Amino acid sequence: MRKTIPVAELQFGMYVAELDRPWTDTPFRFQGFVLESAEQLETLRKFCKVVYVDPDRAEVVARLPDQTIGPMKSKLDLSRTGKTKYVEQAPVEQEFGRAVSSHAASDKAMLESIVALRAGRTLDAQRVNEAVSGLTQSVLRNPDAMLLYTQLHEKGDYTQSHALDVSVYMTAFGRFLEMSHEDIGLLGHLGLLQDVGKVRLPNELIEKRDRLTAQEFELAKKHVEYSAEILREAAGLPADLAELALLHHERHDGSGYPKKLRGKEIGLIGSIAAIVDTFDALTARRPYAEPLAPSTALSMLYKWRATFFDPFLVEQFIRCIGIFPIGSIVELNSGESGIVIAQNLEKRLQPRVMVVRDAGGNPIKPQKLIDLSRGPRLASGELYRIRRTLEYGRIPVTAENLFA
Repeated sequence: MRKTIPVAELQFGMYVAELDRPWTDTPFRFQGFVLESAEQLETLRKFCKVVYVDPDRAEVVARLPDQTIGPMKSKLDLSRTGKTKYVEQAPVEQEFGRAVSSHAASDKAMLESIVALRAGRTLDAQRVNEAVSGLTQSVLRNPDAMLLYTQLHEKGDYTQSHALDVSVYMTAFGRFLEMSHEDIGLLGHLGLLQDVGKVRLPNELIEKRDRLTAQEFELAKKHVEYSAEILREAAGLPADLAELALLHHERHDGSGYPKKLRGKEIGLIGSIAAIVDTFDALTARRPYAEPLAPSTALSMLYKWRATFFDPFLVEQFIRCIGIFPIGSIVELNSGESGIVIAQNLEKRLQPRVMVVRDAGGNPIKPQKLIDLSRGPRLASGELYRIRRTLEYGRIPVTAENLFA
């Protein structure tokens, strides 16, 4: 349902669906847009007193600062960021096959690790290191390919799939923050193993569909300490891994667990882990909750900045994931539908889209790729643009047939 908003109260990220005057009386080329820039806002101030926004089509809830990574933007020590400039080494369609293979190998290694731990054995550090190496190398070549596969592949056991997804997101975020290869590898290990202590919790607790009782929640919280114990017992893993595994449920305001750490006490790596773990949990199908759309989860993270999470890192994570996250199902102004397969960090509203359905909803074969940043046009001469995002599952796209 559209809402009337005075121009003075607009926030960046709102979807402006209608003006208080005809569109043709303004310089805007499109009828409907996400408020993204100061120039757009200034134009609205000149021509309009009120506008009509569509909350269901807002992608990000507030203005983000510039992309500069600097120590003045956070109380955290950011000296580990901005170390390495990364360039795309392969287009997403070329890297996708390697991402699938690396993910499959990591999935198998994680399954074997869980089975071993449940049988009372220790982690096979060599297998884990190989799994993390495969994931991180693919992400370093092109993060979009691995992120895309992470969204599309069929999920299995939540604990296992969550670990892999968090590992991918953490390495991609580390790359975005221009961290060193070593630190990105550390993030990959942490994402994969920080929840491994859940193997020591009762299955009925992990799989419970109803709200946990206070007693059950206290038991569930012990998984972070179990994770640290398991990692201390495994030789051959990064030295700080066990202590870092204690941090992903700590919160910026001290409301987290197990030590109720605050702000800079959590540190850069722990703060990254907390944000990514929360984002993936919100967007995953859990025994007790349906998945949220990535845009909704990002909006929640933004609302929680400076309360639960470091505000600078939240803002940078939103930039990393994008206004139209990889794997988003979108409808174009042509009526066609497709899936976002690659980001454009310079033009965040203009990603690469693989069109898979025509305006009538019929499958397109062969599928076509559109890079919105290159200004492709419809037959009418109008520029292609994304009209709106669609619900996950609206279009049955699978990893196996994406580039077929």
